[in-house]
Amino acid sequence: MPTDSRILTLRGGAVTLLFLALAVLAGAQEPSGTPVPVRVTRTPSNVWSLTRNGKPYFIRGAGGADHLELLVKSGGNSIRTWGADEAGALLDRAQKLGLTVTVGIWLGHKQHGFRYDDPKMVAEQRAKAKGYVARFKNHPALLMWAVGNEMEGDGRDPAVWKAVEEIAADIRKADPNHPTMTVIAEIGEGGIKAKEVARLCPSIDILGVNSYGGAPTLPKRLKDAGWSKPYVVTEFGPNGPWEVGKTAWGAAFEPNSTEKAADYRMKYERSVAASSGWCLGSYVFLWSDKVEATPTWFGMFLPGTKERLGPVEEMANLWSGKYPEQRVPVLKAVTTSVANKEVAPDSSQTAQATVIGAGSLRYRWEIRPDDTSPSRPDPGQVAPAALTALTPSESGNPQVTFVAPDKPGAYRLYLYVRDGQGGAATANFPFFVRASATASDAGTAAKLPFVLYGDAGGSEPYAPSGYMGNAGAIKMDPACTEQPYRGKTCLRIAYTAPGEWGGVVWQNPANDWGEMPGGYDLRGATKLSFLARGAKGGEKVEFQAGLPDRKTKYYDTGNGKRGITLTSRWSRYEIDLRGQDLSRMKNGFVWVVAGTGKPVVFYLDDIRYE
Repeated sequence: MPTDSRILTLRGGAVTLLFLALAVLAGAQEPSGTPVPVRVTRTPSNVWSLTRNGKPYFIRGAGGADHLELLVKSGGNSIRTWGADEAGALLDRAQKLGLTVTVGIWLGHKQHGFRYDDPKMVAEQRAKAKGYVARFKNHPALLMWAVGNEMEGDGRDPAVWKAVEEIAADIRKADPNHPTMTVIAEIGEGGIKAKEVARLCPSIDILGVNSYGGAPTLPKRLKDAGWSKPYVVTEFGPNGPWEVGKTAWGAAFEPNSTEKAADYRMKYERSVAASSGWCLGSYVFLWSDKVEATPTWFGMFLPGTKERLGPVEEMANLWSGKYPEQRVPVLKAVTTSVANKEVAPDSSQTAQATVIGAGSLRYRWEIRPDDTSPSRPDPGQVAPAALTALTPSESGNPQVTFVAPDKPGAYRLYLYVRDGQGGAATANFPFFVRASATASDAGTAAKLPFVLYGDAGGSEPYAPSGYMGNAGAIKMDPACTEQPYRGKTCLRIAYTAPGEWGGVVWQNPANDWGEMPGGYDLRGATKLSFLARGAKGGEKVEFQAGLPDRKTKYYDTGNGKRGITLTSRWSRYEIDLRGQDLSRMKNGFVWVVAGTGKPVVFYLDDIRYE
């Protein structure tokens, strides 16, 4: 194993000699075996391919070291690791199963304390990489080396790429039989990461890209960035928690396992299959289960089991051209009264699933506290324990009635469906248990039905005083006589601007955004209903009961919303408020118009809680 004179310069004495001795010892542990040559080739017409022992080899891979027998049965041919500490046993196992391994060499991340401006740390990391290469370069299951994984940050630090290039150059000298790859988290703004690898890392043969929400457009973006060497999609799967919509309290919306299966297929077809001759294959994420944001977000298997979810069989079809004989359960519809809502403590709630599947389907519903922080890919992250006292037992009944937790906070309702034959499906719904207003902070008791606007006359309980957005473009006439639903008048609303957005909040007290006490106690109401029509039809308006902002002192204890495309005829619409704490509703009604591209005119009447 060649030594690096710079290590001797940077470190002196016995410590340096001991460190080098350990590195040499690591090389001395090199296993016996005959390497299988792997080459990156390019035709004169610029078609790239990977060959193994002289034969074309397209990577049908998965990240992880679990369920490898099923991976082979499904048509997979390779796995990847993120580090090399336990690569020896994994290479041996892969060899017995006919799989190859892309061995990852973990490089330090600056956000975890690694300093690429510290020569000592960089030299130690480089020497450790040399030891791994010496140990495993002759293993017949080795496919290639992956130098680092998402260590690059924003991609603009040349010191990171210098370290990557040094290690890749070392690998080329020590192991002529296996290509080098570096793995990055997406390609950066304007493709900066791909550009820097091309500019500063000539010893890198292949670019590995971990891509989730951006996977469908990855080939185009790589082309725009000028990347001319081949690439591998080293991680892909459902959009990450950082790429999806969130509730008002910050909980990410997770797609169910049936939706994820379709997403895996679409991303594979667009980022991998569509670029054959440039893309050398992929590693799907994750051929196991893990906790990241939730216990089910990225795992392709039910947590802690061998039961496969929809993405497993979808990848099997993409790899082998056929589905498993026994298909997993398909979620046709899952509904619950808590979905993405804020509910009252100890309130009665319901959930129901419509599932297609063979075998004797069993259903389990669980409530777990929810982590609303950004996705944390922490290997030690543990899922919050299920609230067993609130969890109905597993049964064959797809319907369930349950009680919301008594403590305020963020939660998720989880559904697990098993078919008893190795197949499963899963879904979850975030919800929030709000603290009830204290007796002194509750709103004024209201008698139902509680009318906010109508023809009955008298003073209205809420004032339409909270103008938002482009307030100058909002015109409201509460005594319009243009085709009222009944009686003599209706409320005419015009948003006259073609762009931007605008809206109005019905407030109590008027012009207050939560700094003063007030509002109404509307407990007992199950819905906000109203009549609406558009001037021409097709007008898109969002309506709300309450506002979701809990940062103010006197916030709404409940809220709900509904986006509606209006017709030119009067219709009654409802916002479901069942199970919510309505003890203090300071913002009784809200409308918002946004992004229409043209002025909007619509009419309202008979707005009431009932």
